[in-house]
Order: sequence, then structure tokens, then C-alpha cells
Amino acid sequence: MSAAADGGAPAGPAPAGEDAAQRLLSEAALTAFRLNGRFLAVAEDLARPAGLTAAWWQVLGAVLRAPLPVAEVARAMGITRQSVQRVADLLVAKGLAEYRPNPAHRRAKLLAPTAEGRAAVQRIDPAHHALAHRLAAELGPADLAAAVAAMRRLGDALEEAAAASPAARSSPSPSRPRVRASGAARAPMLLSLT
Repeated sequence: MSAAADGGAPAGPAPAGEDAAQRLLSEAALTAFRLNGRFLAVAEDLARPAGLTAAWWQVLGAVLRAPLPVAEVARAMGITRQSVQRVADLLVAKGLAEYRPNPAHRRAKLLAPTAEGRAAVQRIDPAHHALAHRLAAELGPADLAAAVAAMRRLGDALEEAAAASPAARSSPSPSRPRVRASGAARAPMLLSLT
């Protein structure tokens, strides 16, 4: 396995014309893709015994504190409204969530967990707690907090760069919804939903 494939230093010289900043951005993207895959696999393993999928857990987790419109869940998660709508409809069909009237908007109903949905998320908590403490012990609480802060800064910087690009100004892509960068707008993220 190459060093780059196992998470170490990149293998081989940089491609012609690529400078250090480009190489770091490429390494950051590849690391994020790999980390996303690992988070999703772990989330599936944690959610399965509770009768959930990672996607179901993520959407339920986003509305645990307060009911939200599907579009707001999608914005906070950085994914399309249609993706969240499909999951929300499945959750409602399974009795894990329900739509409620939205006093602020007649057509955009609020998604809220049912008692059964809350119970399913709570069943994940012991394994989620154990994993969180294992990672904190492995990395140390300060390094884990620094990693989270660095990922947030990188996400915010990418959002700013995307918003400043000519392509972003001319037509927003439905596959790349705009995400508010402020900490208050962040929904609970995968593996921190309980």
C-alpha cells in the first residue's frame, strides 16, 4: 500500500505544474473523502442494531432538539433538499418521524421525531458513547478538539472560496447547496447526534 493510500505522506513527486498549496488541497480532499467513508461505515455499524441506517440517524439527529423544515435540515447538513426529503418520507412511513404544521410556512411542514424515533436514536447512545471515548483516549481530548476545529475552519474556508468563485455567483448547483458557516447554524453532525 502506498503511503498516500494508508493515510501517510503522499507517494511520488507532485504532478507537473502543481504547487505546494495545490498538493495540500488535494491531500485534504482525499483525506476528507477517506474520513467520510470511515464515518459512514462506523455510523452504519452503530445505527444497524437500533434498526436505523446512518442516513436515518443523521436526519433524526438533526431534528431531535426542535422540529425543522426539510430544507433547513438539508442546508445544515450541506446536502440537497431532495436527499433529505427522501429520508424524511421513509422515516415518516416507518413511524420514526412525523410532519407537523409549520406556523411560518404553510407548505414547508416541520419534521419531528416520534417517540419511537427518539427511542431508536437513544439505543445508539451506549455504542456512540464508547466510540467517542475510545477516540478521545486515542487522540487525546485536546487533539480531537483541534481536529474538529481545523475541519470546521477548512469547511468554512471552502464555503467562502466557493461563494467567491465566478461559477458559484452565476448559478448555484443543486448538488452543492450553500451552507451557512456560523456555528449556530450547524446541525448535529453524524456520530454526534445523541
